[in-house]
Amino acid sequence: MALKRMNHTKLRDLFKVWGKIGFMSFGGPAGQIALMHRVLVEEKKWLSEKEYLNALSFCMLLPGPEAMQLATYSGWRLRGVLGGLISGLLFVLPGATIVLVLAIIYALYGSTPTLAAFFLGIKAAVLVIVLDALGKVARKNLKTKASWMIAGLSFFTLFFLSLPFPLIIVLAALYGFLMPSEAEMQKQKAVLSVPVSQTLKTAVLWLTLWILPLALVALLGGEVVLGQLAAFFSKLAAVTFGGAYSVLAYMAQDAVNAKGWLSAAEMMDGLGLAETTPGPLILVTEFVGFLAAARTDGSFHLGLGLLGAAVTLWATFAPCFLWVFVGAPYIDWMSSKPRLTKALVSISAAVVGVILNLSLWFSLHVLFREVVHTNFGPFTLWMPAVASIDINTLSMSLLAAIIMLRFKKSVLLTLVVCAVLGFALSLIS
Repeated sequence: MALKRMNHTKLRDLFKVWGKIGFMSFGGPAGQIALMHRVLVEEKKWLSEKEYLNALSFCMLLPGPEAMQLATYSGWRLRGVLGGLISGLLFVLPGATIVLVLAIIYALYGSTPTLAAFFLGIKAAVLVIVLDALGKVARKNLKTKASWMIAGLSFFTLFFLSLPFPLIIVLAALYGFLMPSEAEMQKQKAVLSVPVSQTLKTAVLWLTLWILPLALVALLGGEVVLGQLAAFFSKLAAVTFGGAYSVLAYMAQDAVNAKGWLSAAEMMDGLGLAETTPGPLILVTEFVGFLAAARTDGSFHLGLGLLGAAVTLWATFAPCFLWVFVGAPYIDWMSSKPRLTKALVSISAAVVGVILNLSLWFSLHVLFREVVHTNFGPFTLWMPAVASIDINTLSMSLLAAIIMLRFKKSVLLTLVVCAVLGFALSLIS
């Protein structure tokens, strides 16, 4: 199926669609996964529902930003490695450019409340996009009692027990692998995968492309901080599962406390900028890399900051191409194996719980100004302060729902209307 579809999509169409997605991909992984599903599966029909969910299940198992990896795989599916590079880079570069500009402004002038007000309306619209996608994904994946059970347990363990995200996915995969039905074991035939030698060549090529430029910068750059950034974020890219929030926890422990590159308050401001701009939420790492390099000796060095941002981006995203280009050819093979197919189906059900967890977390933090969590033994309970509800945001979310769900208007129009309205409301409130 992949080979028949590959090379039939025009490159200009890839550039056009992924450029649009890159500028519209607000709302963190939940919003981005929802947006790509809407564009790739429902509007363009470039991927089937099964292909999309198999790819998403696979990307959930990888370290790093799953939304960017899903974008890369989708492009690879359509036009091979070139398509993967186009889709992956266009998914990241618009947001990376905006975050870099905001990081420079932040370093010079401090926080940017005006920009935050402008993006508030976008958050309200993204909330509707996420909830709409949640309903569609749930209807298509939760068709058995077992799938409902897996989705419910996935949500419960993430939201109330705060168990590690990779553990949930691994347990779901293990359950599916061990519990295929007799009919499933008999009805499918194996599909040949790519030769192991080709996989090894791909792995060596992309491992070299990842490590070599960082090593050269560290050796020839003349600044100790560049080598530190290269080593730190390369390790982060290889061992951090669960998306930007797990990255934030790791960085808060090391980049803030141990290395002193920035304060905890600055880290939260960086996350806020990344949350309100397009692209992966993990672009917060670019903000950290820029500030760490730009303020090396206590004064501001724009050129060194730009180099620090470049090193951080390369260390964060180059491994994504390695993981995807090595593993992508095996996704169809995996789906032809009954036990692996059932594992992917179970992961897809668990992903519904993951999206529900992200949706509820995102909803609480968008609609309420104050959200606190309380621990009861092993349980964590997130509670919003009811009095802190943001009526403006709630109103804009309702408007977004009417525009997109009632009148079936485009995501882009919905985002633009809510962004302009959010900015206007901030001026009169």
